[in-house]
Amino acid sequence: MPRTRLALLLALIPAAAAAQVQFPTPSAPAAPEAPGRIPSHCVALADATPGARVWRAGYGDALAEDTVRLSYVHHATYAIETAGLLAATDYTGTLGPADPVPDVVTMNNSHSTHWTARPDPRIPNVLEGWAIDGAVPAHALDLGGMLVRNVSTDTRDWGGGTRANGNSIFVFEAAGLCIGHLGHLHHEPTPQQYALLGRMDVVMVPVDGGYTMDTETMTRVLARLRSSLILPMHWFGEGTLQRFLDGLSSSEFAIMRPGESSVEVSLTTLPSRPTVMVLEPRWLD
Repeated sequence: MPRTRLALLLALIPAAAAAQVQFPTPSAPAAPEAPGRIPSHCVALADATPGARVWRAGYGDALAEDTVRLSYVHHATYAIETAGLLAATDYTGTLGPADPVPDVVTMNNSHSTHWTARPDPRIPNVLEGWAIDGAVPAHALDLGGMLVRNVSTDTRDWGGGTRANGNSIFVFEAAGLCIGHLGHLHHEPTPQQYALLGRMDVVMVPVDGGYTMDTETMTRVLARLRSSLILPMHWFGEGTLQRFLDGLSSSEFAIMRPGESSVEVSLTTLPSRPTVMVLEPRWLD
């Protein structure tokens, strides 16, 4: 079925601007790759060229083996599609009107808008990102074409204290890409956590500026993760989103708002300059 393509102007962004941002090299080893999965570059810089594409696309539309489609569902929920696989982040029980059944869902429970106690029983893999009975969550789910793993972080509790291992940053390695979802991140990762995460080609980031993390600290996190494509979430309206965008350095980050809910990306179409792409939620809370 033909799809309408919106041509983006990333090719006009000078690659030399990327040299202004200096990134440390992480020391974590690469995750093992399953047969049939294109090796990811979590711990190596991709030789990327600009040209990320945005599509009008529904869940399940055909994808090339080297391509991932990311769709903003709502709040902190993104759908991540590879050839034959569908994942959902901070899953609350539905992916909207079409409501396909994902192969894997991840959840965090800082707030009810990031998880569900009653996931669809047809979902074969439900990954909880918080400590249960003191046990630190540790996931490394290999689906062949996608590896899903997590790095646990602490959260604030309602009394202002610390809740150990209350959140997980989930990492999705697929089509050679390293894709991170920061969840309800409340503090900058430690050096050890940064090493476990590696380089994020694409990152989904909460931009509320207070419920999770202030913009200055979050910007430092994005620079450290060396993310080429940054997808905002957790905005709480246009005012919150705009404050985040206004707080970014124009010399370090390009900002795009193509007016679509989905983007298709591969190693060869990653922007050469760190780019914040605002996707529109498919459906509202």
